[in-house]
Amino acid sequence: MPTPLTVNGTRYEIDLPEDVPLLWVLRDEIGLTGTKYGCGVAACGACTVQIDGEAVRSCQVALADVRGEVTTIEGLGTPDAMAAIQRAWAAHQVAQCGYCQSGQIMQAAALLAENPAPSDEDIDLAMQGNLCRCGTYPRIRAAIHSASQMMKEA
Repeated sequence: MPTPLTVNGTRYEIDLPEDVPLLWVLRDEIGLTGTKYGCGVAACGACTVQIDGEAVRSCQVALADVRGEVTTIEGLGTPDAMAAIQRAWAAHQVAQCGYCQSGQIMQAAALLAENPAPSDEDIDLAMQGNLCRCGTYPRIRAAIHSASQMMKEA
């Protein structure tokens, strides 16, 4: 029996085993490849998506365990209407290799939704599970602060 799944506002009927990780449903079944495979054990954050606004590691969430709407990097904004965090990411030139960036952005967006004016400590705590091999952590923090300001001004 297919499993209903809503991703970025679109409802899908997924005909896969219920224990398939959400990551592979998104990438292989639906074709949304912005969510990346990093480690497979929820230690790096490259696969971070949101379920009902909460940041989760999609490599460790089984299809049967998804309760709520999934938002991926593709659903956060568009090239013509980027989310504040995406605009800030570009302005601060955060991305180096770019591999971790979708997970970083999804985690940061969840943080800003919960705490629209985070301190450096709040940012460090929220982002600690998202690894960046290029070491752009100062730029990430600056981009989150900038996005916070953009959201305040909007």
